[in-house]
Amino acid sequence: MHPLKKAARIAGAIYLSMVVTGPFSLIYVPSKLIVHGNAAATSDNILAHETMFRLSILADLVGQVIFICLAIALYRLLSSVNKIWAGLMVAFVLVSAAVGFVNTLNDIAALMLFRGADFLAVLDKTQRDALGMLFIRLHSQGIFIDEIFWGLWLFPFGLLVFRSGFLPRLIGVWLMINCFGYVVLSLTALFFPDHYGAAFSIMQPVLFGELAIMLWLLIKGAKVKQSHEPLIAAA
Repeated sequence: MHPLKKAARIAGAIYLSMVVTGPFSLIYVPSKLIVHGNAAATSDNILAHETMFRLSILADLVGQVIFICLAIALYRLLSSVNKIWAGLMVAFVLVSAAVGFVNTLNDIAALMLFRGADFLAVLDKTQRDALGMLFIRLHSQGIFIDEIFWGLWLFPFGLLVFRSGFLPRLIGVWLMINCFGYVVLSLTALFFPDHYGAAFSIMQPVLFGELAIMLWLLIKGAKVKQSHEPLIAAA
C-alpha cells in the first residue's frame, strides 16, 4: 500500500475507534442512569449500576487518549500541506483533551458523594445526593465548554483537507462549517440553555462532517497522483 494511503487509513481507523468510546460515555450511560431534576433517583441508579458508571469514566479517559493519537496521525498525514495549520490543529486537540481529562474528575467526585465515604458522614444522604448531582451537572457543563475546542480544531483540519489535493475539497469545506456548528452549540448552552436541544437538532447535518471524513479516510484513503510526489515523500 502506498505510504500516503496507508497514513490516511491509519488516521481513519483511529477516528473510528472514537465511535466506540464517545457515544457510550456521552449518550448511552447518561440516558440510562441520570434522571434530570431527581438527585435521589440518579444516586440510586448509579450505585445500582456502578460498574457501568465506572466504565463510562474509563471511556472518557480512553477517548481523550485516542483523540490525541488521532491528532498525531492527522499531523503526519497533513503536515506536508502546511505545518503551521497542522500544528494549530494539534494544539486545539491537546487543549480539548486537557479539558476532558479535568472534567472527568466531576464524575469521580459525584461517585464518591453517592457512595458516602467515611469523611462524608457529617452529611446526610439527601445532602450527599444533592452535591453529587451538582458534580454531574458540572460534568455536563464541562462538555459544553469542550464543544468549543471540538469545533475549533476542525477549522485548520478542514482547511488542510481542502488544500491537500489528495482528499475531497467538499469534505474540507464541510469540516470548516462543522467547526462553527460546535461553537454555536457551545454558545447556545451558555446563553440559551433551554434551546440547546433544538439547536442540536438543527445542527445535525452540519455535524456529520466528521463522519464523512472518517469514512473517506477509512475506505478511500488518499488519492495518490504523480503530482503529489513531494507530499508523498514527506509523508
